[in-house]
Amino acid sequence: MNLFLREPLVSLHEGASLGSTIVAYGEALWDLLPTGPVLGGAPLNFAYRVNSLGHRSIIVSRLGIDDLGQKARQQIVTLGMDDTCLQWDDTCPTGTVEIYFDEDKNPDYTIIENVAYDNIEFSANLENIVERAGCLCFGTLAQRNIISRRTLQRLLSKFSGKFRLLDINLRNNCYSDETIESSLEQANILKLNDEELAVLANLLGLQGDSAPDQAEHLLNHADLKYCVVTLGERGALALSHRGEKIYSPGYPVNLVDPCGSGDGFAAGFIHSLLEDKQLSEACRFGNALGAMIARQEGATQPISYEKVMAFMDANHPAIIDKEFTDLMK
Repeated sequence: MNLFLREPLVSLHEGASLGSTIVAYGEALWDLLPTGPVLGGAPLNFAYRVNSLGHRSIIVSRLGIDDLGQKARQQIVTLGMDDTCLQWDDTCPTGTVEIYFDEDKNPDYTIIENVAYDNIEFSANLENIVERAGCLCFGTLAQRNIISRRTLQRLLSKFSGKFRLLDINLRNNCYSDETIESSLEQANILKLNDEELAVLANLLGLQGDSAPDQAEHLLNHADLKYCVVTLGERGALALSHRGEKIYSPGYPVNLVDPCGSGDGFAAGFIHSLLEDKQLSEACRFGNALGAMIARQEGATQPISYEKVMAFMDANHPAIIDKEFTDLMK
């Protein structure tokens, strides 16, 4: 198989304190694209992106003792990422997702069940790392199995860092109402797209007819610090516990591959918050990184912080949703 390997990154994190570490929990898998397999999974994509922005990141996942598992670990190391929290499963295979695209390049997923990342086990090593980390990112896919779900719950109970980011990533037949509600209870930052907001509005009975009103209700319902709704190339809405409500326009995208663009937004957003940037700046940076990822094939193509800043300074025309212009800052 044609397994894509990237150039290794120079490590930026020797001597970094564990308190600055960002932990990403969940699926490391292979996206089986029409053009060939590409390493992916939302937590892995997120971990790679924050790592490339200068943060120490650790992916907590589980791989099968098979060819795909060995190649996944090899590529994770090649990408300059920490592999110390990868587990090995001698029963279940490495996770895979079959991905197809419609004529508008919207992806459709078939997520294979009973795979290694469904069985992430708790350990003293994981507990020690999570207890002293600064950010923990998680989603819903890796919680579809009770083993990985219970491990995450135990780790969340030990986490005392600054940010608990729920990048909800709802996938058909891979989440339950209970998983959504318990995840919201544990998070202090929620990132979701506009389609996922509609799902939560129906599930939770969110008040309001507009996305900003529903997001505000969700922010208060879940007692969040931040709620961010991504809108594709139209940008993002963001609200904070301080009463901020902003709309950040998007960047034009000559779409090549949308896989990983949402994870890139999340990485850019968290990076900016950890750098004490304003909410509007965090959204703008996340929008730019997400747009740059969508212009390339594969979710782990190298994009440096400097390249993102140059892209933002290039005066690209904004993609503005007129429904939200009153929230532009």
